[in-house]
Amino acid sequence: MLVVNMRGMVNTRAPVLRALTQLHLTHRFNATIVPDTEMFEGVLKSAKEHVAWCRADVGTVEKLLHDRGENLNGGRLRESGLAKGSPFSSLSDLAQAIESGKVKLGSALGVKAFFRLSPPRGGFKRSSRRQYSEGGILGPNKELPILLNAML
Repeated sequence: MLVVNMRGMVNTRAPVLRALTQLHLTHRFNATIVPDTEMFEGVLKSAKEHVAWCRADVGTVEKLLHDRGENLNGGRLRESGLAKGSPFSSLSDLAQAIESGKVKLGSALGVKAFFRLSPPRGGFKRSSRRQYSEGGILGPNKELPILLNAML
């Protein structure tokens, strides 16, 4: 699942703060990819006032890795960097492994566990303070890939 922190950490309740820290979403407009399990669904539901999430497809994961992926030193993630002792020959192979749940993002051979995104170009089309079901962008959001393209 693709998860994006939309609100930041100021004036956040302690359980939500703990959930966002566990998800590596400590800043506004940070994104991560987590497995689609019941445990992570519970964590996401506890932080639903701050994050938006949706199912991540391989194309979205590959675009995130290519455009915003970072290695542990803070440099850009490149395919040439993956070739050194990595079982993945390209970013698309890594994206497929992350999307299928075989590899976690933080443990994927020197890849940071989060992506730093920019605010969406053109602004938000819906409220950033309401749930998706109420006309906002928070919580389970079917339109998050479209918003993500504006943030890359």
